[in-house]
Amino acid sequence: MNGEFHSLSISLRVCVKIPSQKRPLASRTSDVLILGAGVTGASLAFRLAERGMSVTVIDAGEDVGAGSTPRATGGYRAQFSSEINIRLSLFSRHMLLRFAEETGVDPEYRQCGYLFLAETEEQLAGLTAAVELQKKCGVEGVQIVRMEEIAAINPHIALNGVVGGSFGSTDGFIRPLKILEGFIMASRRQGVRFIWGEKVTGFRTNGEWVKEVITGKHEYAAGSVVNCAGAWAGKVSGLAGADVPIRPLKRQVAATMPTDIIPPDLPLSIFLGNGFHFRERDGRVLLLLTVDPEAKDAFDTRVEHSWVQRVRTEADRWVPKLRDTQIDREACWAGLYEMTPDHHAIAGRVPGFENFYILGGSSGHGVMHSPALGLLMAELISEGKFRTLDVSALDPGRFAAGKEIGGVHLI
Repeated sequence: MNGEFHSLSISLRVCVKIPSQKRPLASRTSDVLILGAGVTGASLAFRLAERGMSVTVIDAGEDVGAGSTPRATGGYRAQFSSEINIRLSLFSRHMLLRFAEETGVDPEYRQCGYLFLAETEEQLAGLTAAVELQKKCGVEGVQIVRMEEIAAINPHIALNGVVGGSFGSTDGFIRPLKILEGFIMASRRQGVRFIWGEKVTGFRTNGEWVKEVITGKHEYAAGSVVNCAGAWAGKVSGLAGADVPIRPLKRQVAATMPTDIIPPDLPLSIFLGNGFHFRERDGRVLLLLTVDPEAKDAFDTRVEHSWVQRVRTEADRWVPKLRDTQIDREACWAGLYEMTPDHHAIAGRVPGFENFYILGGSSGHGVMHSPALGLLMAELISEGKFRTLDVSALDPGRFAAGKEIGGVHLI
């Protein structure tokens, strides 16, 4: 086995049952062509179609949910240390609360909270500064918590080595597949065409204009083309000769055997030392670390035995009640973050092009920010500017211009 194993977790791989779209392709020309049918691309498709634009979405996967979206654990938080991420979270929360009304699908947003735990005074000072910024931006229910409060919020963790923390009561959990399903169903009602099983292999350009997108089966033309290919976005942009700094980063998730030791209403609890965090989902406890071994293949999604042993050790240290609970190796999985150098999303026109855009690189926050980013990108494409929230700092040209966004990157 070479210390590795594959997983087909039921909770991960369940297909979303969406009525198929079987109609002849009368035309392969549309106002907007979106490359990638994950949650970000689907969100954008819905908002563009709302504005009366004809939209086609192509994806290399064979069906809905074949990419990274279903591999997300499903967290939502406003506890960030950069203002732009905080405001994106607040905007997304506003839309999550209306999501079922808009799409007909319940995102199952549960406000169980996020609990960040500092192991040093320096970490606690960073949390304190972040909470002050969050409150300034309008985040409600966020506060610095001391030992007695931490013990009351989550009585299942060992506090030896913890000096304090922060808690956000409106943070919590969402269902990535539900959000993807909602956006796709709502998009189809607006006339969006989804095409599966077609991988982008090239672009036909004329100066600053993308004239056609080439797949292994067809060629597509559109007034605007948007790269929403997630962890593959850097590669896709490269096919057009554009250098967009989005790279994949493997994230592994260990799942325990079914247990009721950790109640489902406890917050996601994160230890800042090495990023160990855990939460309950569907009768199991999910265990994670923010630092994974470097994969030989950047797109490798195999779970590594050595990593499982490491996260098991951290769980035994911080959550004593889990010591007698076994890891279910058939329920573990791995997925890909789409990382940028400053751990913030990229949203805007690709440098050197007039009609080629990119939306991605959310660095682990793609599902939670997809409602906001899809709408904002639709504004940019249809109106020429971000109208509801100015996220021009996310422009893809910021890296070459030396304008990377600052902030402490917690998870």
